[in-house]
Amino acid sequence: MNQQVADDPDSGEAPNALEVALSVMAAALGVQSSKNRERDFTRGNPIIFILAGFIFTLLFVLTILGVVYLVL
Repeated sequence: MNQQVADDPDSGEAPNALEVALSVMAAALGVQSSKNRERDFTRGNPIIFILAGFIFTLLFVLTILGVVYLVL
């Protein structure tokens, strides 16, 4: 598959699992590019991104708690 077609927001292809995960992590860190944000809003399913956001947040909180528990 041609990389330009995959990155085109108008291509109609939904983002794959890796693209969703990277998008959620970039958005959580505040470094999401406008090209990826546009791709997510035009081709992505909002439910998938909401679910991925909840999972990321849960894993992040559990990681922080785990580190704090190990330090204490």
